Amino acid sequence: MNPVDNFLIGYALLITTISFIHLVRVDAWWIRIWDFPHLQLTVLAAVGLLGWVALSRNTEWPMLLAVAGLVAALVYEGWLIYPFTPLHRKEVSYFPKSKRDESSELNRIRILNANVFMENTKCPDVMALVEKHNPDVLMILEANLRWQKALEPLESQFPYRILYPLENTYGLLFYSSLPIRHQEVRFLIQDDIPSIYAQLQLKSGQLVHFYGIHPMPPSPTEHYRSTERDAELLVVGKEVRTMKEPVIVAGDLNDVAWSHSTRLFQRISGLFDPRIGRGLYNTFHAKYFFLRWPLDHIFVSHHFRLRSIKRLPNCGSDHFPILISLAYAPEAVARAVPQPEKDDLKETEEIIERAEE
Repeated sequence: MNPVDNFLIGYALLITTISFIHLVRVDAWWIRIWDFPHLQLTVLAAVGLLGWVALSRNTEWPMLLAVAGLVAALVYEGWLIYPFTPLHRKEVSYFPKSKRDESSELNRIRILNANVFMENTKCPDVMALVEKHNPDVLMILEANLRWQKALEPLESQFPYRILYPLENTYGLLFYSSLPIRHQEVRFLIQDDIPSIYAQLQLKSGQLVHFYGIHPMPPSPTEHYRSTERDAELLVVGKEVRTMKEPVIVAGDLNDVAWSHSTRLFQRISGLFDPRIGRGLYNTFHAKYFFLRWPLDHIFVSHHFRLRSIKRLPNCGSDHFPILISLAYAPEAVARAVPQPEKDDLKETEEIIERAEE
């Protein structure tokens, strides 16, 4: 083996290992962080294979094993990302423009979700985005008292508000032009991590259950494990499952769309992801194009169809804002609601119990 072959074998071992290590059901941060960069790992696996073709083509068994590992990683990464491409069937169908009449406008809800990064000072840029897109609901994450004061001019536009600023990067500011018929600030798992629940009334009079969440991620600077994050999602998922009325869950989940925990949340909650069949809509990291993945999510019940979804320009944060317009359309063709599989219910209870200990 020459130095090039040795390097390629080591490279293949590294990429193959970190491509599959997240399948180990351990909640330690140094395992769970490998849920995130699967788009990047797809590229790295492809680069490794191209490197073998261009620089080596060695067919001895150690090299063939390395090549097989890269092929397996590439296929697996592609399988994870495939649902978020136009090749996949859309989970949430479009609401056709031909049906967008005056009556349908009464059942529209437009949501702007923005993790603004607490230390960010570009408040005017956020205000300009709100003015341009005129959402019905605005949720600001990582908001402290400074952000609340800076956004006070918006209060005339949004007469209904849930304001819970904090200095720990987990404050929430929720603004709505739609009436809020019931509201709660809840601490589902951790005493310093709030979430919100609101019953919004559309212009048609239809009530919608809205959950805004921002759980803590597993990382060396945040939390040593993913249990609390996963448990918060699953507590919401269990509650949503029992509801017959329309539901929206939105926020920075600090998890990617293809992870086991997010897919488990979908099966437990029965909610749909509007990005499936459309695109990744990567919202983090806004400043590093080569390190991006979808952290900010909006899940909806089967009552909704999609009018539009877009990632908005960065406003000084490490996240891009995301804007979605939904149509409450109860006459929509029924879709198969995601259902729990195998040991999903048991796993859900175990995760919640571990987090509550």
